[in-house]
Amino acid sequence: MLKKLGPKPYLFPMPVLLIATYDENKRVDVMTAAWGGVYGEEKLAVDLDPHHKTFANIKLNKAFTISIADIPHLKEADYLGIYSANRYPDKFDRSGLVAAPSEIVSAPVLTEFPITFECELEEIVEEEKDAHVIGRIRNTLADEKLFDESGKIDPTRIQAFVFDTFQNGYYAIGEKVGNAFCDGNEIAKKE
Repeated sequence: MLKKLGPKPYLFPMPVLLIATYDENKRVDVMTAAWGGVYGEEKLAVDLDPHHKTFANIKLNKAFTISIADIPHLKEADYLGIYSANRYPDKFDRSGLVAAPSEIVSAPVLTEFPITFECELEEIVEEEKDAHVIGRIRNTLADEKLFDESGKIDPTRIQAFVFDTFQNGYYAIGEKVGNAFCDGNEIAKKE
């Protein structure tokens, strides 16, 4: 029997993403977000509270990067989501992570993370409590260690983890359980 839960955004899995920006003094700011994902062919979207320093930085620079959080940096990713740069301006420095300037957009690239999207601000849709930030991907950076012998990215090498909105947990992902655009053909073949 299905139980009614009301209007809850219980999507699972939710990616854990790191959004990196520069502030007005070109100081690196990074926040962790789980409310984001693909928005069309060459765009990503994230939902942010307009009071976040990151939101102000995106409006200022019209650019940001998004990195996929990985298990080796889980504590750092969690830390960057707990503490606000509005209150702790040096939070990125405390994380021990390293950032380099993007060659494409006016935002920092986190060098330790496996995949980073360099985004140019396309649009902000502000609502009562949050803002939908849509970025056009100008470039994607991937660590060479992610590629398999055929030259494609092996998703298990990303070591990504996801956020669970039910109990506020993090879960490892990576086991391949099927073939997209293929396995469903078995149903079509049934008579």
